[in-house]
Amino acid sequence: MFLQDSQQYSETSRLEAREGIGKMKYAVIVEAGETSFGAHVPDLPGCVAVADTKEEVLDLIQEAIEFHMEGLREDGQPIPEPSSSVEYVEVRAA
Repeated sequence: MFLQDSQQYSETSRLEAREGIGKMKYAVIVEAGETSFGAHVPDLPGCVAVADTKEEVLDLIQEAIEFHMEGLREDGQPIPEPSSSVEYVEVRAA
């Protein structure tokens, strides 16, 4: 039964990806450290990535989001809707 469900899920995922169905866009916070970059997703607590470059961390966080969502689905948990946004506020430098 599990294999059949897994195969059906994979077929559905491929169909969704091909047709652009079920896409979600999450805000990702990227922080530069002294020797690496970190990223986290405010709407998905615990979903984080670390890499040597900004490009790598963006690739890894996308994979982490997909993995996180897969785990939520497997556990029967709802997928959180994206609700965070990013804004910049300009202030005068001291």
